[in-house]
Amino acid sequence: MSLLQTCALSVLMFTGASQFALVGVIGAGGNAWAGAATAALLGTRNALYGLRLSSILEVSGWRRFAASHFVIDETTAMAIARDQPAHSRFAFWATGFTLFCLWNLGTLIGALATSVFPDPKTLGLDAAPPAAFLALLAPRLRGREPVAIALAAGVIALAFLPFVPAGVPLLIVATAVVLYGLRSWR
Repeated sequence: MSLLQTCALSVLMFTGASQFALVGVIGAGGNAWAGAATAALLGTRNALYGLRLSSILEVSGWRRFAASHFVIDETTAMAIARDQPAHSRFAFWATGFTLFCLWNLGTLIGALATSVFPDPKTLGLDAAPPAAFLALLAPRLRGREPVAIALAAGVIALAFLPFVPAGVPLLIVATAVVLYGLRSWR
């Protein structure tokens, strides 16, 4: 991706897991549609966070649009950890603004560094996206069911990997997990 594309992606898709998914699928040779679908599926949890946060934030108009862009794991955690609504709102906005600025500054620095280190494999940086996914996943693996789901997802992905284009195993796993979740919800 060009410097402008990289920075635009970071500004417009402010959710790390979805960005890593999109770039990972495309980087592995998948097409942009498979990458976008994977990113969208990963981002759906943010909509659920938004349902919880809407009663706390009490925003409308352009502020509601701005708030929706900041609905991520970290801002949600900071907002719901507070006892008073005013503190929740402050925590949400302070966390969102700070992370947004730092995330995009880090993206710019990383994109500029590609002129110095054009191949991330030389520094072992190609391991960063999978490590980031593991870091997002690990805290959620408490209990038998989450571990079983993670293992089943890995087996499904590995089973389909040799037969489908890059990115498609993630879509298949995401679909299977959603179907499992719907079955369990009923």
